[in-house]
Amino acid sequence: MNAHQQAVKQLEQVADILRPDFTDQKLFDSIITQLKTPDRVIEGELEITMDDGSTQTFKAYRSQHNNARGAYKGGIRYHHNVSKEEVMALSTWMTWKCATTGIPFGGGKGGIIVDPRMLSVTELERLTRAYARLIVDKIGPWLDSPAPDVNTTGQIMAWLTDEYQKIKTAQGKLEENPLAVFTGKPLNLGGSQGREEATGLGGVMVLEKLAEKEGWKDKKKITIAVQGFGNVGYWFAHHADRLGYTVVAVSDSKGGIYLPEGLNPEKVLEVKKQTGEIAGYLHTSEAIQQKGRDISNSELLELDVDILIPSALENVITAQNAERVEAKYIIEMANGPVGTEADKLLEAQGTVVIPDILANAGGVTVSYFEWVQNLQGYYWTKEEVISRLKPMMESAFEAMWYIKEERQISARMAGYVVAVKKVVEVMMLRGKQS
Repeated sequence: MNAHQQAVKQLEQVADILRPDFTDQKLFDSIITQLKTPDRVIEGELEITMDDGSTQTFKAYRSQHNNARGAYKGGIRYHHNVSKEEVMALSTWMTWKCATTGIPFGGGKGGIIVDPRMLSVTELERLTRAYARLIVDKIGPWLDSPAPDVNTTGQIMAWLTDEYQKIKTAQGKLEENPLAVFTGKPLNLGGSQGREEATGLGGVMVLEKLAEKEGWKDKKKITIAVQGFGNVGYWFAHHADRLGYTVVAVSDSKGGIYLPEGLNPEKVLEVKKQTGEIAGYLHTSEAIQQKGRDISNSELLELDVDILIPSALENVITAQNAERVEAKYIIEMANGPVGTEADKLLEAQGTVVIPDILANAGGVTVSYFEWVQNLQGYYWTKEEVISRLKPMMESAFEAMWYIKEERQISARMAGYVVAVKKVVEVMMLRGKQS
């Protein structure tokens, strides 16, 4: 089952739960059918000149799933595993994610099939500008507002913004602030304070609500393993550690480390920046005292911890390894890290999975804040950004938890019930029917 098939399967499951809530079930079913397929998928071949004078072609996509609640919104990823099916799935999940926190966007997602580590800075810029040219007439502040994702950065958003502005100026069609098209930009090019850590921090806000519901008194006894020590994983580990939780394991694409009494996320990041690997942390005095050890990514997923945080790529927990997952709770900081079949197995063994559409919605919520600031030309402090993010994440969690308890369904299905119902209701109000 590919990622898009998984997204459709989830939609079908939640539709079965929601159908009795609607009197016009024929219209409801028609809307669900529409929601199984994105409104549009842009595809193209990007041909660029390499530094040695040769040319190379890269396949690129932009999926625009649904805009009933507002402009399409979602990241752009540069990864060798990007596919049409993947961006279709991710744009679908983005529709639900935006609805979860109530921000006025629909779902979009884009990507280029490339390993950016194989390109020079100048080649990366040429590729990025070529991508902007591919999608330029299908994006805009009120049409589609892309953002960073896997392997894309503020610098890449800056190049995209510049190319968009140049093209629209030349066409005589630059009617709105071009800074409001792309989010996740550098601070001095219209970026928002707090954006870098927003996804991880939002996940920890969800963790705190979970702790409240479950009555955890001593956070130090709550052990956490983080798979994917990139931007999202680091900031989740950082904020969880500062609040008193015990982060015992982290990993990245090269492998992981496990320290039974806990590690210091800031020092792990420092070692990673110095050596290129997190394994070097095992040679620090605190790790030696604890007899810390190397572990693989697959071993991290199966550690005996209270909370597992998959924050890398999708579909890392599958039917093949789900029954070996010992964590009592999973907070999905990546998009779609738990497969559909794995979901059933985890639910059967009593594992509570806080879904990605809620857990990692902090990033897109602060992207929304950036969009608002760009349109206003008025910028907020980091404290203001966080003060606005916290109540949105908390209310989204409360809405999900209420449905979970009321209907006696899984946290994932409860999150989907909240989100899909909002989208269906808006489509009915608009008269969007086939």
